[in-house]
Amino acid sequence: MNDQGKYLIIGGTSGIGLALTQQLIERGHEVWTASRRLTGEPRTNHLAFDALTGDAAALALPDALDGFAYCPGSINLKPFHRLSDAEFLDDFQLNVLSAVRCTRALLPKLKASPRASIVFFSTVAVSQGMPFHASIAAAKGALEGITRSLAAEFAPVIRVNAVAPSLTDTPLAGRLLTSEEKRKASGDRHPLKRVGNADDIATAARFLLTPDSAWVTGQILAVDGGMSSVRGM
Repeated sequence: MNDQGKYLIIGGTSGIGLALTQQLIERGHEVWTASRRLTGEPRTNHLAFDALTGDAAALALPDALDGFAYCPGSINLKPFHRLSDAEFLDDFQLNVLSAVRCTRALLPKLKASPRASIVFFSTVAVSQGMPFHASIAAAKGALEGITRSLAAEFAPVIRVNAVAPSLTDTPLAGRLLTSEEKRKASGDRHPLKRVGNADDIATAARFLLTPDSAWVTGQILAVDGGMSSVRGM
């Protein structure tokens, strides 16, 4: 079997999505990115796309896809009493329903591949209770449930997994890491004593997306500096 695959990265022009795109290209894969931004990795096939309103079935893609990753997400951290219904719905729409619509639209192209894979992104806040994370943890918790359900439903044709990071140094998290003091404090909360970077998370996503993980499905892979499983000293 040809090791070169064809992959779509939704939200692949910044942060983890960009790092994942670059890692795939550097290993000889052909990659399409779909996002609102028109900048990013010049070696990819970029398509303008808004995950909230767009129809992924209308994207100019090959007839068969070996996998796709859904990268759009939000970090909406507020005390529970200040979170409105609209904010809960907005987080659910972006993190869950848009991922569901993209998956539904891309199913025919994924089924046309003999080794297709889907990767979603969750958060350590689903498995670990964290203050101010109620809205995003609720949305990503639903996405973890969908990950396992689809893995069961789509097996053995399509594998479905998710990566659950902790705080990662990306543009999305930039407002939480605006000083060296904040960066150090955030890093010190992790047993590995640093904040994650985009390549840390992208490496795990690439593993799950490609045939390197051919016997893995229905998993939520924690890539969180040990926060979910190790008690630091």
